[in-house]
Amino acid sequence: MSVNPVDVKRRASLEPSAAPVVFGYDAAGTVEAVGSAVTTFSAGDEVWYAGDITRQGSNAELQAVDERIVGPKPKSLSFKDSAALPLTTITAWETLFERFGLTSDSRGDLLVLGAAGGVGSVMVQLAKALTGVRVIATASRADSQDWVRQMGADVVIDHHDLRAQALDVAPDGVDYLFSPHSKDNVETFAEVVRPFGHITAIDEPAGLDVLALKAKSIAWHWELMFTRPLFGYDLIAQQRLLTRTAELVDTGTLHTTVTKSIPSFDASGLTEAHRDVETGRMVGKVVVHR
Repeated sequence: MSVNPVDVKRRASLEPSAAPVVFGYDAAGTVEAVGSAVTTFSAGDEVWYAGDITRQGSNAELQAVDERIVGPKPKSLSFKDSAALPLTTITAWETLFERFGLTSDSRGDLLVLGAAGGVGSVMVQLAKALTGVRVIATASRADSQDWVRQMGADVVIDHHDLRAQALDVAPDGVDYLFSPHSKDNVETFAEVVRPFGHITAIDEPAGLDVLALKAKSIAWHWELMFTRPLFGYDLIAQQRLLTRTAELVDTGTLHTTVTKSIPSFDASGLTEAHRDVETGRMVGKVVVHR
């Protein structure tokens, strides 16, 4: 399984309780048993998934998961390399193809903030493989800049000088902007996104004010990959998405984003992974495995 920022956020916000809580979302493993109504998987199948925020998680030897949010694991990847991808891929996919509505015919500029992170690393790959947009990625350190170039970014800029550098490479503004870091950035977004452009955010800063976007009629979208399981809405779409993603991996179109693996599927390994994510400096993903 892998650790994501959402794992760290949930742990930090957990209230004291006598009832145990099992964290974890991303996972890859083997089906041990199925319920009587299950039709898409059988015991012994190798699968991957991103879980459900309303149920106990993947930081355990066994986990019960709705079959409709589970897909067949890529045949070409190990369990640990597979576990890095589900949550970030669903987030990136829904952003690109549902929130932004991109297709293979789409053109324009996509600005991906925090492109060296888990979601950004997948989004850059998907955008380059399945759309015609130019991908502008933000990364500030030499290692993260090298990483996003490996993922396929066309242009790399520094988010510490976002306005100047974005307008330097896209003087008329970008068409699409992905934001995992929206706090204190909305006015800058309003300057670097073109009129009638689109922004999708995955964070939730308190008191966020998007009024600065109105003059340009810029659309603001939210993305939460847990929305489908949270509301029981069109769950099978996640199975289809993960199945398609596995195909992209097995054809060499999409690559794992693992940069660190911890062979200690226990409290010590999970603690180390959480500390890595808490630094805010992770490139790619960290996984914990047996």
